[in-house]
Amino acid sequence: MSAPTEFVALDLEDAAIEAYVPGLRRYFSKRVPAGDIDDLVQEVFLRMKVHGAGSPIEHLDRYLFTIAASVLSDQARRRVVRHAAVHESLEEIHHPVEGLTPEHVLLDREALEVVVAAIADLPARTRDVFVLHRFEEMTCGNIATLLGISVSAVEKHIMKAMRFLHGRLGAD
Repeated sequence: MSAPTEFVALDLEDAAIEAYVPGLRRYFSKRVPAGDIDDLVQEVFLRMKVHGAGSPIEHLDRYLFTIAASVLSDQARRRVVRHAAVHESLEEIHHPVEGLTPEHVLLDREALEVVVAAIADLPARTRDVFVLHRFEEMTCGNIATLLGISVSAVEKHIMKAMRFLHGRLGAD
């Protein structure tokens, strides 16, 4: 890949240009993930084609690697703007396909029935306080006002319900 001393008219169909592909791939392989190399090499040749249009280029290898450096900096700039470092790839590990199988639906229904039965076994006042707090999302103060008891009593009923359910359902 020595630099020619004369001007070279750019013809991308020419096999001489293809001789630079391995060098460009090595250049990019030290700087970007393997999956991006082919795209960046293609971008270099695309920019050359846009610029080339028959105009002569002196020191073709230098020009190619100058374009490669420009492509690399443009890619880095795009990654920063698009926050590419914080993107997560969509993989089955993160989003399993088998999540809604009939077996899972049945197991979840059975687990829900166990929880509902355990809540039903709570003492009436404790159950009322727990349901209002956890499912109706009422504050302890509002529950106390509604039921005519103190905030401290509401908190004790919630703790009693939590201990009971934890003991009944296990530490799952």
